[in-house]
Amino acid sequence: MEKFNYQDVQEAYKRIHSYIPTTPLAESFYLGDADKKYFFKLESMQKAKSFKIRGALNKMLTLTDEEKSKGVATVSSGNHGSSVSYAATILGIEKAIIIVPENTPKSKTDKIEYFGAKVMRLGKDYDEAHQLGMKYIEENDMTYIDAYYDDPKIYGGQGTIAIEILEQNPEIDTIVVPIGGGGMITGIAVAAKAIKPTIKVVGVQTEACPAMIKSYEDNVFYEEYPSKETYCDALIGGVGKLSYEMLKDYVDDIIEVKEESIAKAVDFMITEEKFVAEAGSCTTIAAVNDYAGRIGGKKIALVISGGNIDGEVIKKILSKHK
Repeated sequence: MEKFNYQDVQEAYKRIHSYIPTTPLAESFYLGDADKKYFFKLESMQKAKSFKIRGALNKMLTLTDEEKSKGVATVSSGNHGSSVSYAATILGIEKAIIIVPENTPKSKTDKIEYFGAKVMRLGKDYDEAHQLGMKYIEENDMTYIDAYYDDPKIYGGQGTIAIEILEQNPEIDTIVVPIGGGGMITGIAVAAKAIKPTIKVVGVQTEACPAMIKSYEDNVFYEEYPSKETYCDALIGGVGKLSYEMLKDYVDDIIEVKEESIAKAVDFMITEEKFVAEAGSCTTIAAVNDYAGRIGGKKIALVISGGNIDGEVIKKILSKHK
């Protein structure tokens, strides 16, 4: 039996749906035409402005009293951290520590602290922060909340996005999803294919860190992966073990998009569609702009995974694309 399956997603949905809103599935005004419609699944409108609340909350709702009393901790580039912080507040867990890389945008650490957790900056990038952070968590005997590595509870929570999409519009025939560690797309793909076997699931990565694409090309599990300079701070680092093992059996294609295309997509979402979305989320729009034929479909859902974009990044992108 597989370590993760649709039942995990169904159980997650029952656990979390009373705690968090069903996010909108909004039709794009500007993408598509009479034959092809695109819809934004706006996870950017979660209270913590990220889909990560789904997995974090699902996991934390299953903790024992002893695990809660030790305090929870995680390593995050931002979104998972703010979601763990928010979930700890919802569930009354008093001690929560979020370890982030030194270069994490202030907008993300502000949100983590706003929800009540303590921020610790360790390491120059995500992979180094993860090494140092795991050592700290172990030494201090805290309860670790996985971001994307191999916890079925995390993957199950993220997969609830697919249940919502197909309840909101059963005609959706294609779902396009950003890939960082791979937890979200794996959860979505497993659930979507269980509900509607004919559905197509397409992943998108930035050219600055195509870790999943390279893992499959090279037949190597890249737990760590070097990143070039990128707007997509949420999509850097290596991939999750469970995702690497499972995703190839469920995903139909993975597309690599250029950083310039991502920047244009961020600009488009703000100035045209009037949605603030972080660059990692906008990889899905960049993929549509550059590879619409390859994606295919008639009713296409684009997962807008988060809205925690740094204000300075917005200014930089908008001034560049005037």
